Amino acid sequence: MDKNARVLVTGSTGFIGGRLVKALLAKEFTVRCLSRKPSPAVPFGVETAVGDLLSSEGLKEAFLDVDTAFYLVHSMGGSRSGFAARDRLAAKNFVAAGEAAGLRRAIYLGGLGETGDQLSEHLASRAEVAQILRSASFPVTVLRAAVIIGSGGASYEIIRALVKRLPVMIVPRWMNTRCQPIAVTDVIRYLVGSLEDQRTTGETFDIGAPEILTYRQMMEVFAQEAGEVNLYFPVPMLTPKLSSYWVGAVTPVKASVAKPLIEGLRNEVICRENRIRELIPFELTPYREAVRLALNETRKSSPSDLSRKGA
Repeated sequence: MDKNARVLVTGSTGFIGGRLVKALLAKEFTVRCLSRKPSPAVPFGVETAVGDLLSSEGLKEAFLDVDTAFYLVHSMGGSRSGFAARDRLAAKNFVAAGEAAGLRRAIYLGGLGETGDQLSEHLASRAEVAQILRSASFPVTVLRAAVIIGSGGASYEIIRALVKRLPVMIVPRWMNTRCQPIAVTDVIRYLVGSLEDQRTTGETFDIGAPEILTYRQMMEVFAQEAGEVNLYFPVPMLTPKLSSYWVGAVTPVKASVAKPLIEGLRNEVICRENRIRELIPFELTPYREAVRLALNETRKSSPSDLSRKGA
């Protein structure tokens, strides 16, 4: 892809978006960031556009002369109710703006999870957004990820808070659900790689690290790396929905974000295919190393919040 072709990043101030913008700049792409209000966090050299995917305000200007757009937005940070409807509206407005502007292609970071009536509201919404984007006249590359491990990410912060604040914890049966987490650095490499490699255009890929772990195993490894001693006692009758209430009470993550994520833990989220590893080859980060990197990043940004291991 021509480095002078303009790339639009929606959700540019978020956990993934902020990292992606820096990676694109390092590759010397021309980057434009879309946000609902001016942000001082935008790096030097990046074009900015103020617009709202829910109201469509400012989208015509934001998509002007854009070659490729990344779709990295979700609505769970707002009120707890109605986030699926907001995600649906935002995706439809994105498609309309892209078609009107003659967008060449889009890249969407969605969620792993099989289709069906048993999906949590969060995972079902991620799948619906992918379907809406694929209905566009321009091709869309879809990357599907499970838990993304990185400092500042909602899933990581939930795990970190549970390990740190609840050394003795009752755990429901869904803690044995299998998951295929991935380091945030690897997600960024796949996103940038998808932009650079035109063979990914219009394709859907599952992305994840090599290991398949249960949520309980993930928490145990996290506790080991954080220098915490944790005891977990299984309680079969504790459902994801009930669990979401006490998780929301003990973690710093907004309840509107934490509860949908926890309710989705009943769904197995593992890669069903690994085709992207052949197109964009690199050594994937093992889960333990991903946790270690995230903890180090957290300690650097919050020196007073060291675990016992880091103190």
